[in-house]
Amino acid sequence: MQPHALAGQELANEDIERIYMQWDDALSRNDPDALLALYAPDAVLESPVVSHLLERDEGICRGHEELRRLFEILAARKPDVRKYHRAGYFTDGHTVIWEYPRSGPEGDQMDFVEVMEIARGLIQKHRVYWGWFGFNVLKKDRYRR
Repeated sequence: MQPHALAGQELANEDIERIYMQWDDALSRNDPDALLALYAPDAVLESPVVSHLLERDEGICRGHEELRRLFEILAARKPDVRKYHRAGYFTDGHTVIWEYPRSGPEGDQMDFVEVMEIARGLIQKHRVYWGWFGFNVLKKDRYRR
């Protein structure tokens, strides 16, 4: 049984690595379709930007229809200070966590911690925690162009 457990863990880690790389690439290219392809049909995303961009009290998107709407707005309105410097991730094989720190090699950037729960090769749940610099981007409404 032990070899099978290791093989399963290796597959889970391959999914984590793939999603970690593809998600950031799709976001940086402003590609809603590529982002959506990484999420389960009933996935849940929680972030303050959901409330801000979709103009509602709850900061939660549920399912592909709501996620697509969010990703399309993000692609059209992403501020220039949204950069992509990060330095790796932590995982237990099911959950992956990484940080976009405020201070990067090219100066300040929006600061986030991303947490994703991965199952069957797709993002099931995604939570984004904002730092003070990123929060001020929302506060100053820099997503409006």
